Order: sequence, then C-alpha cells, then structure tokens
Amino acid sequence: MNKEVLNLDFFLFFHHSFFMEEIHFASSSPGVLATFAGGLAAAIVFGFLAHRLKLSPIVGYLVAGIAVGPFTPGFVANRAIAEQFAEIGVILLLFGIGLRFHLRELIAVWRIAVPGALIQSALSTGMLALLLWMMGWNWTSGIILGMAISVASTVVMALVLAGRRDLHSPIGYIAIGWTVVEDILTVAVLLLLPIIFAPDAGAPQGVWNTLGLAGIKIAGLFVVVVALGHWAIPWTLEKIEKTRSGEMFTLAVLVFATGIAVGAAHFFGVSMALGAFLAGLAVGRSEFAARAAGDAVPMRDAFAVLFFVSVGMLFDPRSLLQTPLVIGMVLLVVVIGKPAAAMLTVRALGKSMSTAIPVGAAFSQVGEFSFILGAVARDLGLINDTGWNALVAASIISIALNPSIYRWARRLSATAANLPQIPEDQRPEINPKHCILVGYGPVGQIAHRILLERGAAVTVIDLNLDTVRRLRSDGHDALYGDILRPGTLAEAGIATTGSLILSADIEDAAEIIRQALILNPKLRVLVRCAHLRDAAALRRAGAHVVAAGEAEVGVALSEAVASGSKADPAQAAELRETIRKKLYDTP
Repeated sequence: MNKEVLNLDFFLFFHHSFFMEEIHFASSSPGVLATFAGGLAAAIVFGFLAHRLKLSPIVGYLVAGIAVGPFTPGFVANRAIAEQFAEIGVILLLFGIGLRFHLRELIAVWRIAVPGALIQSALSTGMLALLLWMMGWNWTSGIILGMAISVASTVVMALVLAGRRDLHSPIGYIAIGWTVVEDILTVAVLLLLPIIFAPDAGAPQGVWNTLGLAGIKIAGLFVVVVALGHWAIPWTLEKIEKTRSGEMFTLAVLVFATGIAVGAAHFFGVSMALGAFLAGLAVGRSEFAARAAGDAVPMRDAFAVLFFVSVGMLFDPRSLLQTPLVIGMVLLVVVIGKPAAAMLTVRALGKSMSTAIPVGAAFSQVGEFSFILGAVARDLGLINDTGWNALVAASIISIALNPSIYRWARRLSATAANLPQIPEDQRPEINPKHCILVGYGPVGQIAHRILLERGAAVTVIDLNLDTVRRLRSDGHDALYGDILRPGTLAEAGIATTGSLILSADIEDAAEIIRQALILNPKLRVLVRCAHLRDAAALRRAGAHVVAAGEAEVGVALSEAVASGSKADPAQAAELRETIRKKLYDTP
C-alpha cells in the first residue's frame, strides 16, 4: 500500500471529520441557518455575561459552545456545520494578519522563530512525556500528546495580541512567525504518523521520501505565492478597481483569501490557515492592502466567534471528574511549562525579558492543530480516550485563561524593563500636527495645500487609485481605501492623529465620526455635508466643525447682497457669523 494515499490533503481539507468521530447527528439535526443563528445567539448571551464579569469574551464564546454542544441538555447545534463556518473565520482572520505582516518582517524574525519553535516544542513535549511516564503511560503516547499540546492556536493568539495592541509589534511578529513554523512542523508530524505507526508501516526510506516531497511542496507554495503577489494579484485587483464596483472588489478579495487557502491545502499539503496567511502576505505586497483588509473584516469577526463555539462543543464536562489528574498534568505544562520554555528560548536567542515574557505568555494555550494531531493519533491507537479528553479539557481551560495570563505578563514585562506601567485605557500619544484628510476632490485639494503650507503632516485617503498614485509619486502620504470599511482609519494612523477632515460628502459620515472618536477620543473632527438638515446629526456624532454646502452658499450670497463693494472687513466678518448662526441654528 502506498502511504502517500494517506497524505495531509485528506487530513487538512476534511479535518472537521476527525474532531469527534463518535458524535453522530440524526437527520433531525439543526440545519445551516439554525446552527449559525443558535451559535451566534449563544455567543452573544455568554459573551455579554463574560464581559459583565470582567472576563474575556472568549470565555463566553467557549461556554456558549458547551451550552449548544452534545453534552449538555437543550438546543444542540450541528457540529459539522459549525466547524465549516469556523473554518471560514480562521481563513479570514489569518488572511487579515498576513495583509499587515510584511514579508520583510517575517524574514526579520525567522532567526528567532525557527529555532524558537523547535526548542520550545521539544521542551514542552519532553516535559509532558516525562510527567505522563511517571503516571504509568508509555513514552510513545506521552510524546504524541506532548507534540499536540506544544502547538498554539493562531486564532487565540491573534485576538489576544490585538486586544493589547501587540499584534503588529515586535512581540506580535515573533509570536505569529513562531506559529507559522509550528504549523509547518505539525504538517511534517501529520505526514509521518500514518507512515510510521500504521499496521503495515513501510521502510525507513519511505519516511525520508515523504518528508522530501513535503519540503518540495512547501517551497513550491512559497514560490507560487510570491509570484501571485508580485504579478497576478495586483493586476487582477487593478482591473477590478477600474470597474468601480465595490461588490466585485470584495468578491475578488474573498476569492483570493479562500482560493489560495484551499489550494494550499489541496495541492501543497499544508493547512488552510497557513495558506490564508500566505495569501494575506501576497495581497499585502500590493497597494490594495488597506482596502482588502477592510473588505475582509465584516465577515471575519462573526465567523471567528464560531471557531470558539465549535471548540466549546467538544468539551464533555464529565471528563473533569473522570480524569482530573491527567487533565491537571496536561494543563500544568500548557499554562506554565510551555510559556516558560518559550520565554527562556526567546531570552537565550538574544531578546530582552520585556519581549520574552509576553511572547512566552502568548503560547499558554492550545488550539485547532492540537485537535487535528490528537484525532489522527487516536485513530492510530497512539492515545486513548483519556488522552483525548485531557487534550480537549486543557484546550478549553487554557484558551479561557490565556487573555488573563497575557495581561499579567505584559504588566510583568513592563516591570522587568523598568518602564512605567501604562493603564489599559490610556491612549497613545497624539501628534497634533498630523491630519487625516478623506477625499481629494476640489475641496480636499484646497485643504491639503493649506495644511501643508502650515507645516502639517497629512495622510490622504481616497478611492481613486490614480489620485493616490499621483500623490505618492509627488512625495505625499496617501492611502487607497474605502473610509466606510473598518480598519481603513486605523491603517492611516487614526489612534495618534490630531485631526480628521472629511472633505467629501460621505454616506454614513456620522457613524464614521463615532468610530473615529472611539479609536481616538482626543480627535478634532471637521466634516463637510451637502444639506443643512444633516448638520445637527453630525454634531451629535462628535464633529467639532460642520460645513454644510447650502449654508455656505447662503452666507456668500447674503454677504454679497448686504455688504456691497465697500464693506468694512470687520462688519463683513460679523455678518457672516450672524448668518451662519441663524442657518445652523447654533447659540
């Protein structure tokens, strides 16, 4: 029998079938809409309760999964469907990370990520294998379960890092690069397990042949992604952008994200998560990165929540009473042993304790790849149901604890670096000379020129690609993106900017103002609208200055009629303000 028949394409493309083989859904199981609605409704309820209890919403989402899972009474969601939704969330989340994770940053952390992942995985595996051997387990089962818990969940890590604004920092680059290496290591392990431990396992040379083929496939995937990012993707997105169809652009982004992810799994034998991350790297090399990120966000968050719901559905609360000692040993290694191993490794590789401590804390959890590896091992008889239940229980508990562990680690890292502790709600320092200017029509061009003459640093956001390219060629800071999409303002630096000018009459301007002020409460907002009837709503949203086209035309005409050619400048100014107050109905 050719062992390549058991290659990773099957395991990764259809990995949801491994999670709990003994759970069978009857023909009356909830359908797609019922599972989607029921899972999200439970996530809202328990997520809100977790927030009220000052816990991470992730805890609520996991509890929601337990509530709609097969081990608790009441509504039982269809797990197979929930996992498919969760897979979409994982793809979109990793795609979004890749968009802002530039290739040069990945290369820069590679010297830490590669040896770090190897050393930390070996230490974590060895610790758990030794503890389980002391409890009477054989070395093979202990090592396999140790390999499973040594892999961290990229989804959990990304959300926790983003919550502390560390995702796009040196800490985040090291941690995410590290997980990319772990994914590749897990691919190798998943390839080898059926070959080595199948009843009719082949000769040793078959192992090296399989590993060699896997290495060639991974290298080929990187070549394909680089080629797509350099030529095919920018060319395609530019052609679609010229159609001025927002729907087609969004569709193209989703096709690239999901298509490359699925293609990577099917043709190159890697995970869809890794494929999605590489797709994000490819699109992120183009000038369409900001807009693509905004288009991927709306669906990403909802589907990412279903990832945690689907994980919660695995958990049988009875296992806490049936195998508490094994669960305790696994959990001990996950939340203490593994972070310590990662921290010491980062420190040994030359990084400071202020970096090593939070990087280590980010790995105090296990996730999606752990389940895949554990399920394959269980099917091969390498771990029993006790080991599987311990893996699931440790995963649920560690994911729930991870945000708190990371928050504590960030405070500890600040102390280690002798830095003042920054309150969690404190915002970054504002640059009053920086302005974000949305729209580069006639009004925007005038505003841009005046701001530059006064020494301001201006970032222009516009949906006209030719305009953005022209501004960049002239040495100005410009971003191609849709202001209505979440993430565009963040990409432009809204958190630290002094002012925001909406120079175009934008749909949903009030909501844009509200979201901008959430990101930066100290922001000064100046906005233009066409009609006076819209001015009050914009001021209520938080705009400091509102210029309505109807009012300003009225001011100009009234001044011309009333003042004549010999008007005193002071009287003219007083007249303008009187008319404005009357038109805008302000005190």
